[in-house]
This record gives sequence, structure tokens and C-alpha cells, in this order.
Amino acid sequence: MLRNQKPQCSSSQMNRRQFFDTSRFCLGPATLALLNQKYSGADEKRPAPEFPGPHLPPRIKRVIFLYMAGGPSQFETFDYKPVLAGMDGQPMPESYTKGQPIAQLQGQELKCLGPLTTFRSCGESGQLISDFLPWHRKMADDLCVIRSMVTEQINHDPAHTFMNTGTGLSGRPSMGSWITYGLGSEAQNLPGFVVMTSVGGRNPQPISSRQWSAGFLPGKFQGVEFNSTGSPVHYLDSPPGVTRAGQRQLINTIQELNRHRLADSINPELETRIAAYETAFQMQVAVPELVDMSNEPKHILDMYGAVPGDGSFASNCLLARRMAERGVRFIQLYHRGWDHHGGLVGFMTTCSKLTDQPAWALVQDLKQRGMLDETLILWGGEFGRTPMFQGKGGAGRDHHIKAFTMWAAGGGIRAGMSYGATDELGYHAVEDVVHVRDLHATMLRLLGLDHQQLSVRFQGLDMRLTGVEPARVITEILQQG
Repeated sequence: MLRNQKPQCSSSQMNRRQFFDTSRFCLGPATLALLNQKYSGADEKRPAPEFPGPHLPPRIKRVIFLYMAGGPSQFETFDYKPVLAGMDGQPMPESYTKGQPIAQLQGQELKCLGPLTTFRSCGESGQLISDFLPWHRKMADDLCVIRSMVTEQINHDPAHTFMNTGTGLSGRPSMGSWITYGLGSEAQNLPGFVVMTSVGGRNPQPISSRQWSAGFLPGKFQGVEFNSTGSPVHYLDSPPGVTRAGQRQLINTIQELNRHRLADSINPELETRIAAYETAFQMQVAVPELVDMSNEPKHILDMYGAVPGDGSFASNCLLARRMAERGVRFIQLYHRGWDHHGGLVGFMTTCSKLTDQPAWALVQDLKQRGMLDETLILWGGEFGRTPMFQGKGGAGRDHHIKAFTMWAAGGGIRAGMSYGATDELGYHAVEDVVHVRDLHATMLRLLGLDHQQLSVRFQGLDMRLTGVEPARVITEILQQG
């Protein structure tokens, strides 16, 4: 064989070194082509089929998540602990805290902090609700209070990511994106997944837009943030001199070119662009009509405590009801201000005054319109607070992931009940523990989606909102039938 001549593949016998030397030329290109075809990501960008659900009979049409960003204290809202109250100011028993994750109290003397308010048995169900939430007391019989929530991330940003995507890793699809991918949207002229934020309270940390990202799903399933004040969506209005008819003609031409290109290759991002052009055009009419509150009666505005356009949680709750009426599938309202490391009483008062009445009004408004039975409402934050004292500007509480409280109301949920329990100091969830993944699985089940079947192959794995760890539907909180 000449020195520079490539060896030829042969079926004749050869030694090991000759085989590998020859296979560089004979097998290498073919193998590389197969690997490129399998792992280039082309197949990863084709979640199929689109709108794979429902897998089961749905009980609801939509979800409204009232997200109390920062982590509201369960000890001043729904989880009364008389033993903790009796130990106020005493050292926290080491048997509870040894080896446990703590955010900011590391290395400090840990002392018990009893409830900083009083609780009352409310409604026929006897739900225990604190003085900070007088409007919640009025709807005690509408709520299923889950007192045994646990999560896995102890700092805000990764904890938000875990609550929204089921993992602490960035770049995964949010729950709203999974839901709109699985079911699509009933909204004709609005996005299927809308996010709004309000502020008020202590330290309103920013919420990253990746919390409503579509991740590896096509971009058309990502959440759309609506501004609470000013123009609801940036750059939605047409420039001066551009007529709607002229814009329609331009968009039609662009869409025709995009579809011509799409016919030659499967490109989810091109599909997203096509959908985005059309949705944005329709939103130019739909969004101004959505935010125009002039047709809302005064008694409805008063019920929410809403001043249209003020950017408050109250106004956002009213907009959420209007979005629900127009078919938006997943609505997420963040209220930023619940991170109470100190000044707990003052900041709890502020946050509760801003959110308590509107949450009650949303439940009652949906109920009187016959929409509550087809809507799931969730209330809660990314984690809870410690039973130990943290003093920064008065008594406060640190982040806590071993036990916190959320509530659910609406379609398919057993109303007027409490589920789960924590130990006598409220440190650990000990009875009917509910992981965030269990909450996700239950939410999907109410929508008619099986959390194990709702998956997309990505990077060689069948990805799900609930991941690969065990997750269960919380059947005990669901209505029978």
C-alpha cells in the first residue's frame, strides 16, 4: 500500500490495529452522519404531536395562579401552632434543625418565634385563618388549604424556577407552557399564557422572564407578560400613518413567504414566528378592549378594590377574570413583596391589604358568573418561612422549604377542607406531604393531562413537567366522580 493511499474496506482478515485504522475512513463518515442525524437537535425541536392532550376527561378549562412571590409566612396566615406560641423566645430544639438547610440563619442562635397574630375558626368548615386575612375568612368554605407543601430550593430565584418548571435548572419549560402545549388555548385574539406582576411590601425582587419561558418547547408556548400600567404590551401599537388594512396586507405577504419556506423544512421557530405575527395583529384590537374597564359596573370595581390602570394586584385580579372569559388558558399573577426577614407584622399588613380582598373577589366573581367550576385557582409562594426568629427591623422569618402552605379552589377541588399537617413547631411537613411535583401532577390531572404522558424528547430524555422523580395526583383533595 502506498504511504498516502487510503486503505480500502475489505472483508478479509485483518488485525486489530488495521481494523481501527481502516474504520477511520470506512465507518467514520457514515457513523458521523448517523450521529449528526440523531443528536443534531433536529428531532429535538419537533415536539409531536402538538396539543397531545387531553389524555383524560378534563374537569377544568383554565388555571389562575395567584403567586405570592417572596414566600408568605404560613405561621401568620394558615398554620397555627399553639406549641410554638408557648415556646416563643426559647431556643429552637436542635433535634429539629441539625443538618437541615437554612438560608440566612446559618451559625446564629436559633430561637422560636411564635405566631405574631391570632387565628380564628372560620365558616362551617372551621378553617383556621389569621387576623391578617379577614377576606379569606369570608371564603373559608371555598378553600382547600394544603399545609404540608415541600420544595427543594431555598433561595428565591431557583425556588421560583422549581415552582414554575419542576426543576431548579434554568431553561426548562414553565408549567403554563406545558399546559398550552398540551391543550392549546381557547383564546382567539390573546395569548394562551399571560403573566402580570404587582408590587407592595418588603424587598420586591425582580422576577426573571425565564420563569414563564417555553424552554425547549416551541417559542409560541411561552408566557406573554402584560404590563400593569401604561401600554399592556410593548410595541403592539402601529406606527403613525400605518393603517390596519395596510398592515394586514403586509402581514399576509410575510406569512405567505414564511409558509413557503416552512414547506421545505420543519422549523418550529418559523412556526412560532408565523403564529406571533398573527397573534400580535389580533391583539392590537383585543388587548385595548381587554384592559378597557369602562364597561365594568362600579360594584364590581369596589368588590375588587380596583382602580383600573393603577398596576395593583386588585386590578390584575379583575383583568384575570376578563382574560378567563376570553379563553386564556393559564394566567399567573405575581405579587412581589412577601420576603419578610424583618418587620414581619408591618409588611404582612401591607401585603395582606393589597392581596386579601382581591383574591376573595376573584373567587366570588368567578362563582357568580358560573366560571369557578371550570377554573382552578392556586395561591402561594415559592416556599414558606421558618419557625425561628430573624431580626432585621423587627421580628422576621427566614426562608423555609421543609413545610409551607398553599391553597386551591375551584373546579374539581374539595372545598372547605384542610389537607396535610406539620409537626408541633411547624418545621417539617409530617402528614400527607405534598411535593411541588405532586401539585403539578394534580393541576395537570384537573386539566385532563396525564403528567406521565405529557412529555417531549429532548437531549435523549423524555422530559416532563414532573421530571423523573416520583409524583402523584393528590386524589384526596379532588371531588369524587
